[in-house]
This record gives sequence, structure tokens and C-alpha cells, in this order.
Amino acid sequence: MIKQASGSDTESPVGFRVVEVSREPIELYKILKFEGMVASGGEAKVAVASGQVLLNGEIETQKRKKIVSGDTIEFGEDKICIKLSSSESNSIVPPKVKVGPAAKNK
Repeated sequence: MIKQASGSDTESPVGFRVVEVSREPIELYKILKFEGMVASGGEAKVAVASGQVLLNGEIETQKRKKIVSGDTIEFGEDKICIKLSSSESNSIVPPKVKVGPAAKNK
């Protein structure tokens, strides 16, 4: 899940808006799609494959490139910085299950 960061506690390079993700890694084309930088996933894949997207200041052509907190993405006039959300739990904790005595075979 991706959401726009709010507040002044987020640091980003000048001119970049911060986008928080609830889990990482997330594929590059999905970020372009979810952030409305393109109209569809297919358009996102074409944009990346044709070298129109910069990842951390360098051209990236891998559509499924794994993006993590701290990465910056530039496409056209859009510039975003990815941050892992600290408000949501990022680990899965299994529920506690009570185990009774084993059934005896008769």
C-alpha cells in the first residue's frame, strides 16, 4: 500500500515529495501506477523499459526493479522519494494457539 506522507518529520531531497509504503520491496512500475504518474500498469512498464524513468538519478529499465525506502524516482515532472511507513507493523506475527494434550489412540 502506498500513501502520501504528511508532516515535517519526513526528510526528502529538495523538490521531491515523500511517498510512504507499508511494505517493501515494491516493484517500480507499481509505484508509477499507484502514484498516478501514468494511467496504467502497461503504460508504466513501457515508460520504464524505454528509459524514461530515473531511479536514484540513473536511468532504470527494469520494470520489476525492487524499490526500497530511501530510493528516489523521477518521471517527467514528477519526483518522489520512498519512505517505509513506521506507523504500520511490517512484520507478520502469527496468532497464539493453545495446544492441548495429544489425543490417545485406543
